[in-house]
Amino acid sequence: MNKFTLPLVAFTALVAVLAVGLTLNPRAVPSPLIGKPAPDFKVARLDDPNLEFSPGDMAGKVWLLNVWASWCVACREEHPVLVAYAKNESAVPIIGLNYKDKRDDGLLWLARYGNPYQLSAFDADGRVGIDYGVYGVPETYLIDKAGRIRFKQTGPITAAALEKNILPLIKELNR
Repeated sequence: MNKFTLPLVAFTALVAVLAVGLTLNPRAVPSPLIGKPAPDFKVARLDDPNLEFSPGDMAGKVWLLNVWASWCVACREEHPVLVAYAKNESAVPIIGLNYKDKRDDGLLWLARYGNPYQLSAFDADGRVGIDYGVYGVPETYLIDKAGRIRFKQTGPITAAALEKNILPLIKELNR
């Protein structure tokens, strides 16, 4: 074996690993929470700091938790999709989680662009987001009647993603 064989093999292996990595979708980050109970929390609501919300309030229902912020550009992209979906009478409840935002900015944003949420919880310091593994907004979690996370959408929900991924699963979970 000559002195160039080992470096050549190592280089070839590195190129193969990088080539596979380049074919992956950077938005397709699997969540370790899929199939596990949604992390519990109790935080004030965005619209009324005297009222609180907890995932336990949604027990027995299929629902979406949408993490958003007024400063999030991608949230503005997905927002019309959520507003249109919320108008559908067969829509499941959408709970907003206003993430690392200012209360007044979040309220103004909803007033300006429409409010698809049954309510929005207020996660000013991002602690709830940490428990859910949020690393960027928007992110959306589909939670079943037993309180388990069944799906996570990283990035904005598009009409195509809603039709292809989320609505079929909602239909299945509501059986």
